[in-house]
Amino acid sequence: MSENNKKKTQGIKVAVIAGSTSDKAVYEKALQVLEEAKVAHELQILSAHRDPERLDEYIKESDALIYIAVAGLSAALPGVIASKTDKPVIGVPVSAKLGGLDALLSIVQMPPRIPVATVGIDRGENASYLALRILNLLK
Repeated sequence: MSENNKKKTQGIKVAVIAGSTSDKAVYEKALQVLEEAKVAHELQILSAHRDPERLDEYIKESDALIYIAVAGLSAALPGVIASKTDKPVIGVPVSAKLGGLDALLSIVQMPPRIPVATVGIDRGENASYLALRILNLLK
């Protein structure tokens, strides 16, 4: 990871990671809530399938306390992130196909010891509200 990216991730409380820019309508809802709450956050577009090395590097270098992972179709992103950190991961299924049920089921059906909190289909704002509640426990 470049020095610029390392500096950028310092002080971040919530990292919003989307698998694709096509998920913009959903991750923008999450970002808006975090901005209104004045919570330090950042957005990364990192695919679990197309960018696995960059995703690994980002997770290792980030000091985010909570990850919000926005993903459609096979929705592997939240589970991959959860398998690489012990921090909370909130999955947001996107209604790309099958009304989003494929993504929802992929996110909630994690194996033992790989928990992913899951919000409703296309509910990026609820992911941020859940992240805010988690952060309130740390006060």
